[in-house]
Amino acid sequence: MTDTPLTPDVTVVVIAYNDARRLPRAVHSVLRQTLNNLEVIIADDCSTDDTPEVAAGLAAGDPRVRVIRLPENSGGCSAPRNAGIDAARAPYLMFLDSDDELPRHACKSLLLTAETTGADFVTGEVTRVHEDTGATGLWYPELFDSDVRVVDGIGQAPEFFTDHLSTNKLYRAAFIARHRLRFPAGMHYEDQLFTAKAFTLADRFAVVPWPVYTWYLAHDPGQLSISSSRHKMANVRDRVHAARLIDAFLTESGNIALRPAKDAKFLRHDLRLYLGDLPFRDDDWIREFTGVVGPYLESGITEEARTGLPREQRVCQYLLTAGRVEDARTAARALGRPLLAPRAVVRDGERTYWGDHLPDDPAALAELDITEWRMADQPFTSRPIRHELTRVTTDGPRLRLGLRTYDPARLLADPDGITAALWLAAAGEPLRVPFGYVPAGPDRYEAELEVDLRKVPLAAKGFKGRRHPVIALERLGLRRTDTLLAPTDLPARRTRLAGHAITVAPEERGAGRLELTWSRSGLLAGAEAVAPRLGPVRAKTARLGRRLSGPRLKALTYQELKRLPRDRDLVIFEALEGRGYADSPRYIYEELVRRGLPLNAVWAYAGDPAGFPPGVPLVRRGSWEYVRTLARARYWVDSHGFPTAYGKPRGTRYLQTWHGQAFKHMGFDIPDLRFGTPERQQQHRDAVARWDLLIAPSEEFERTFVRANGYTGELLRCGLPRNDVLVRWREVEARDRAQAARVRLQIPDGHKVLLYAPTFRDGARGTGDSIRVDLQRLATGIGRDWTVVVRPHYYERFEVPREVAPVVRDGRGFPDINDLLLASDALLTDYSSLMFDYANLGRPILLFADDYEHYRNSARGTYYDLPEIAPGPVLTETGEVVEAITDLDRVQKEHADRYAAFQRRFTTYETGGASWAVVERFFEGML
Repeated sequence: MTDTPLTPDVTVVVIAYNDARRLPRAVHSVLRQTLNNLEVIIADDCSTDDTPEVAAGLAAGDPRVRVIRLPENSGGCSAPRNAGIDAARAPYLMFLDSDDELPRHACKSLLLTAETTGADFVTGEVTRVHEDTGATGLWYPELFDSDVRVVDGIGQAPEFFTDHLSTNKLYRAAFIARHRLRFPAGMHYEDQLFTAKAFTLADRFAVVPWPVYTWYLAHDPGQLSISSSRHKMANVRDRVHAARLIDAFLTESGNIALRPAKDAKFLRHDLRLYLGDLPFRDDDWIREFTGVVGPYLESGITEEARTGLPREQRVCQYLLTAGRVEDARTAARALGRPLLAPRAVVRDGERTYWGDHLPDDPAALAELDITEWRMADQPFTSRPIRHELTRVTTDGPRLRLGLRTYDPARLLADPDGITAALWLAAAGEPLRVPFGYVPAGPDRYEAELEVDLRKVPLAAKGFKGRRHPVIALERLGLRRTDTLLAPTDLPARRTRLAGHAITVAPEERGAGRLELTWSRSGLLAGAEAVAPRLGPVRAKTARLGRRLSGPRLKALTYQELKRLPRDRDLVIFEALEGRGYADSPRYIYEELVRRGLPLNAVWAYAGDPAGFPPGVPLVRRGSWEYVRTLARARYWVDSHGFPTAYGKPRGTRYLQTWHGQAFKHMGFDIPDLRFGTPERQQQHRDAVARWDLLIAPSEEFERTFVRANGYTGELLRCGLPRNDVLVRWREVEARDRAQAARVRLQIPDGHKVLLYAPTFRDGARGTGDSIRVDLQRLATGIGRDWTVVVRPHYYERFEVPREVAPVVRDGRGFPDINDLLLASDALLTDYSSLMFDYANLGRPILLFADDYEHYRNSARGTYYDLPEIAPGPVLTETGEVVEAITDLDRVQKEHADRYAAFQRRFTTYETGGASWAVVERFFEGML
């Protein structure tokens, strides 16, 4: 009697054709899954290399692997996947290509989600890996940016038509069988029809936000995937054919209402990929491409989808179908690059049109209408401009460049002075080559530049890699760096200098920037060639080098240095972990300077030191000089915390100013610390124990922050020095700073300023998730009278969308946020401690808290119930913000009592004299 084979939970169909080298990696990624009860079906599409032998070996090595071989090669992915569907034994099914992998928990996490939700299939995020560089990215992350969600039919979330891969999904086999789902034979992009049918036919599908598939993008031209072979016209035809088949299915199945969503996906994804390649295609290719896609664009696309496109794509599509090949190339370079201007525009009354001439057809004219960009109304940092090279020659290590700048938005015509320079970096700080423009026609300027490559800073071991020069423009303390485009047919130039060979050529992707490729030569190349053969010796040397310059040795050296006597006049200042000249340390430093005390003050910086005043002594955070300064300084002053590796030397006094009152939990009130390891808890206690004096802005600060951190040292109840200027906002200095900030931000005369300053979300730093207000709707609602300045937390990323740039400004260029507070007329925030500082101005505070329940119940937690303490309205919709701003007098009156109570509770120690009080107390021995 034989045992009945255990039914697997999941079948993974791995398709392969002539891929013996990569197939084991794919199969092993399945066999290593945390879900053990699965089967692998290798569907070999009649390979002619060693794939059959490799597949047989994998099957012999693990009983969970089976191999099926097609009798003849099908030329695509459909037949082997369909064969796998027919052979599968499990109630759930996945697909994997032989050149990709599954993350270790993919099968188990998808299976658990499917069983929990009852979904017909579950889809998850895809990690894309560029094999040449190792760089990774996510597949349409906006689709997978929330918690696990269940969607009752594609009509509720039609944006998922964009998720057209079949491989990032786990399907119920019964669902596939019930609807007889199969991949179409005889074509590529079979995924698109299969997944469009699956999404349309599913009663319910689930979405998980974690990666469940790893997609490798080959760099070798001989191994390019189907999706990477966009240069082939057959590729174009198959995409269009797939789109037509989906149209037919939606019509036949009675789902024609989904056509606009499907068409939007085709235009924004499929067609958009080809449009981005236009600058690198010749005229014959573009004309043939137009012949393939043009008829479908004319007759197969719904008007709703076409008019919903970004304006720059509509312009490019029109130029393409109109046969204006060179103009289409020019427009294609600007796709997705709002700072890249057209070469020319035509202004006709109040309308602005793309290009240097206009068509007679009113419908065509509408496609070229770019009035909505309001180019001339954009501020300095977001007004579009276009820098193109007209000539590149080499003279030994010297590059001679002819530059032409197209300025249809008339940025360079601004009466305020603008300085220009080319920046080129390799392994260190950029080389800056200043230059001046000469007019060369309407809205056009030219310049001649010479770049001496010998002056580009390099490390001792030289440099290997690609770099792209940029054009840097500066005005009134604001800087922008813009792409430098090269002609795509520019012949490559090669030059040599000590230890390097450099190739100068156009970039072969994207916008086609000027690209310099550095490679080592001579002795440096010899060392590079020998290095891999050194093996363990090289690794040991590298480890020794890291030890000789790493944090451990610095910490050990610090222990010896701090035994030396203190430098009684040395003070080290640090704010925002070295991010700038700001926060309370700035105002304490300026009070010392005002008094002329005989102190040697040094500031620590991290990143770009440009924001510090001229003449201020600087030391780079983490450097050897930083270690020496910490060890020798008699006084430490900072707003966050000096690195915990450096204990306070005997005789040094440490002033902790902290960077605001606490709304969210701090210190040992944070679960991660409260329930952390004893070692981590002791490290935090040791860090706090270094403080000799802590500044308190209110009794609430003592009740929350001081208690939560277990601080038992001396408190200085004087308010925050950074708030002095806010308390004294009516004084000349404060008014001058406000006016200077408004000028830098290019706030229109008569406009009020709304400062939007949200805080970061734990677990989502750098994602942009904190920008939760709909800026487009806000700008439309208040833009006639207000300018919105967005200042996200420095942990966050943000870019001003082009559509709102005439009304919205980026406030990150100000190291000290007080400049923005003083320049503003109202504050819009969420849970930021900035609300406590802003109350010193007495100006309106609005709270946007659409995710409040999630935020307060997150791992961090809060000290207060926001609606209970709020000094202004707590809002959850952008429309409510618009209503509040347009009737701000009423809002202020309604919340006057709450505002006053808020001030009494959180600003009790703020008198405007904190800087004076701190210097009197902390530096008393120097007075």
